[in-house]
Amino acid sequence: MSIPRVVLHKHKADAVKRFHPWIFSGAIKQTEGELREGAVVDVYSHAGEFLATGHYGTGTIAVKIFAFAPVSDLEQLFLEKLQTAYQLRQQLGLVNSPTTNCYRLINAEGDGFPGLIIDWYNGVAVMQAHSIGMYEQRSVLVRGLQHIYGAALKAVYDKSASLLFRHAASQDASRQDQYLLGESSPLEVLEFGHRFLVDWQTGQKTGFFLDQREHRALLAHYAKDQKVLNTFCYSGGFSIYALQAGARVVHSVDSSAKAVAWTKDNVALNPTTGDHAAFTDDVFTFLKDCDADYDIIVLDPPAFAKNLSARHQAVMAYKRLNQLAISKLRRGGLLFTFSCSQVVIPEYFNGAVMAAAIETGRPTRILHHLTQPADHPVSIYHPEGLYLKGLVLRVD
Repeated sequence: MSIPRVVLHKHKADAVKRFHPWIFSGAIKQTEGELREGAVVDVYSHAGEFLATGHYGTGTIAVKIFAFAPVSDLEQLFLEKLQTAYQLRQQLGLVNSPTTNCYRLINAEGDGFPGLIIDWYNGVAVMQAHSIGMYEQRSVLVRGLQHIYGAALKAVYDKSASLLFRHAASQDASRQDQYLLGESSPLEVLEFGHRFLVDWQTGQKTGFFLDQREHRALLAHYAKDQKVLNTFCYSGGFSIYALQAGARVVHSVDSSAKAVAWTKDNVALNPTTGDHAAFTDDVFTFLKDCDADYDIIVLDPPAFAKNLSARHQAVMAYKRLNQLAISKLRRGGLLFTFSCSQVVIPEYFNGAVMAAAIETGRPTRILHHLTQPADHPVSIYHPEGLYLKGLVLRVD
């Protein structure tokens, strides 16, 4: 059966020739063959030149490209891509590490799989497809994971349906989050020797925020004998690192009672002599009411903007949040502040934080510029893949 074709307008092939993996709907001149959501399509220039192969979608991004050369065997191509991703994690020292057994294996466009995330948790691969095209390749991906990991792979959990079909009326069992291979209860993982309970079924994203691993370790470098406030704490990652590093006092805050309970469980897994207290509260409210005596404050909020239309309000929210935090730091205190909103580019985020510092009138210096770790790679051809931004500030 012939593969449907997408033909681009004149001059719209340039971005594809620069290996950008997205084709927007407005770039398409015509289509040939039967198209449906998730279909594999070949992309051609207006002059009939083959350009790429990808998955078709009915949204603004009409094609997400996974190959810039003709594909003769899709399963073999995906296996090779999985092997390349695995080899990178080996190179990073994450595979078979004695102190860390959780990491990101596939980071969407950064690993040549637009619309796909796969995270590894101590023998369990958690998959989250953000496109119908990748969702339909689940069985191919499972076979590839089995080939790469062998007996080390205990289970594969697919967490795609709750994302892709959350507005669908159908409750078909095939459209539910489910195990594609084996089964597993929530389990304990290690990150730089710290113990965390991960529940991919009920937790956010795939269960744990792996992209903050290096930043948690950086916090530990500064935390000894300090009073630390970890806001939007989720399962307590920054709190555990601070306590294990010898922090005197750690406060964890989240609006979710479930997250606070999870944090307490993880603190119990990592006994220390530090004083820990967890609060279920709105972070803005907590910051307004708390004492101004923290040595370190961590701001790691959820994405304030999911699209461009929400960007301005998000920037204003980052400014208010950072202004509150800066005002609650002791002289010489540190602020670890982050944005995971992809549409809030670093310039906007840094500007919001600077505006917050100006409002407080306090001398403030940047000690570190932070971004996502190496197991969350960004294709040089797809700068949109950079989503995590962070700063460490010293406030005098």
